[in-house]
Amino acid sequence: MELPGLAFAVWMLICFYAPVGGYPNGKVREACTSMVPCHGSSPQLSPEHTITVNGTEFKPGDSIEVHLSGPVFEGFFIQARDAEHLESPALGSFMLADRGVSQLLTCAHTKNSAVSHTSKAKKKHIKVYWIAPGNAPKRVQFLATVVKKYKIFWVKIPGPIVSQPNALSPTPPLHATSEAVSTSHPVSYLSKPFNASSCGRTKFCIRNPSNCDPESASCFFLSFQQEGSSVFIEMSGPSEGYLAFALSHDQWMGDDDAYLCVGEDHRVRAITAYLKERSPPVLDSENALEDVSWRLADGLLQCSFRRSIHLPAHKGRFNLDASYYIFLADGEASEGGVIHKHQQQPLITNGIYNITGLPQDIGGSRSPRLIKAHGALMFIAWITTVSIGVIVARFFKPVWSYSFLFGKEMWFQVHRMLMLTTVMLTSISFVLPFIYRGGWSQQAGFHPYLGCTVMALAIFQALMAGFRPSRHAPRRQLFNWFHWCTGTAARILAVEVIEYDRVQILQSLTSAEAEGRLFKQIVLTIYVCGNIVFLIAFLAAINQI
Repeated sequence: MELPGLAFAVWMLICFYAPVGGYPNGKVREACTSMVPCHGSSPQLSPEHTITVNGTEFKPGDSIEVHLSGPVFEGFFIQARDAEHLESPALGSFMLADRGVSQLLTCAHTKNSAVSHTSKAKKKHIKVYWIAPGNAPKRVQFLATVVKKYKIFWVKIPGPIVSQPNALSPTPPLHATSEAVSTSHPVSYLSKPFNASSCGRTKFCIRNPSNCDPESASCFFLSFQQEGSSVFIEMSGPSEGYLAFALSHDQWMGDDDAYLCVGEDHRVRAITAYLKERSPPVLDSENALEDVSWRLADGLLQCSFRRSIHLPAHKGRFNLDASYYIFLADGEASEGGVIHKHQQQPLITNGIYNITGLPQDIGGSRSPRLIKAHGALMFIAWITTVSIGVIVARFFKPVWSYSFLFGKEMWFQVHRMLMLTTVMLTSISFVLPFIYRGGWSQQAGFHPYLGCTVMALAIFQALMAGFRPSRHAPRRQLFNWFHWCTGTAARILAVEVIEYDRVQILQSLTSAEAEGRLFKQIVLTIYVCGNIVFLIAFLAAINQI
């Protein structure tokens, strides 16, 4: 057998015995270099499918619409490569138009540098968007592998060549439409992500989580650096919609100076806005921002721009040499750059800061102090005081039956004190969200309804206890049932999981009224101390949010 024939036979053998005999789910990373599917047959010679684009030129960061069309096919694989070196790795990144039929893959350690099918469902047309990288070559060509059936496929179907401006193209682009992508965008493309090396030294930075790396896919980052009479601003975060920050005189949304970076048609638009109460931002018709740059990659939206410290001609723009609370928010944006309300609470600094003053590296909180206090008080009431009160009433009647406090049995006085404390803490906690929101919140889901129910049950329980019949009265049994049902219902609504195991331990120790007295007191002491330790740790964690 001649050497070429031997090589072909070896290639066929490898394909037949590859661990994956075809890729109906489109996970074709093994074919990143060759773009050849291991289907045990040779590729077809004359392509039936074509690749088209909507532009002939590009700049780094530009978006080009890519179409693959032709007779019905099951699978596909699309890449962009250096037109002068087609054996080089895939470059740039893609964005999907329809996640139902296409998916992004990582080739040559470049994330989203290839597109493939999600299933072998029949299709006739695929549309994706290719984002030119910052280090793109002068000319780029699109290539596609198309699988019509398992053993009928075409490899590296040549697509059109797109070029950077002033690049000499040896051949005209293939199947290029007459409508070109505009390359006169007034902003530039960031070739690499931001870094935090200068935070606290020459930059004023806000990071969440604290000290996170802005290259991380979970890091929200905002920095300010004074340069003469202007401030250079960088903003980054895991968002495909928009990022925004605002300068405010208080920790309430409204009457604030806002700046947004909005993803729109696979680009990022930086705009200024004014926040009026809790209404959507009012976008400015005149943009006061200069030197705008942006980057969309690896799930991160990053943008930078420059703003003068003083802008007397622009109404609503705050001077940057004063102190403000700083908000940082993110959310979704629909087609055309229309922004929607942020899904999570904005990050808010814990104090007012002058971004042109001493450089600092700080964090913030997504939970305002009133909301923190609301959660902490409810936790104290329904995990600590009410639990101890129930245990005392249920298990310590025989232990403290002959001990009195202010003329009543000690167990009853302790139980009543703890339960009144629960009602008081719940009442205070109940009003805090209304103070923070300025009324009822329509976006809080079922939580406020459960809160109102718990509050009503707690007050009803306290009022009912005030009319408790004497021990031998005929209605005492009825009172006991109502008292138990109301308290249990309130606890179930207020606490998702009741600490059942610890109650079971104590429940097994009620065989004799006078037995186990010392052990029960030790267990109660451990229970109370454990709750206090856990409570302190939990409140410390709340303070870090």
